[in-house]
Amino acid sequence: MKDNYDFSQSTKNPYFKKLQKPVTIELKQDILDYFTKLAEETGISYQSLIELYLQDCVHQQRKPVLQWLGEDQSSD
Repeated sequence: MKDNYDFSQSTKNPYFKKLQKPVTIELKQDILDYFTKLAEETGISYQSLIELYLQDCVHQQRKPVLQWLGEDQSSD
C-alpha cells in the first residue's frame, strides 16, 4: 500500500443526493402504534414502513386533504 493517496482528481459520489438524511418528527401515539403493530406483523422496522409509505405518497403524487376545523370543533 502507498503511504499517501491523491484524491484530488477523484469523482464525486453520484448517489450523494439519494442518501438518507436523519430527521426528527413528532407523531401521535395512534400513528406510532399502527406502524409498530404493522412492523411486528411484517418483520419490517416501523421506521422503514413509514419511509415506504411516504415514498409511495411521493411516487403517487398523493397530497393530504386539509380541512380547517370550525371554532366549535376541536382537533382531539
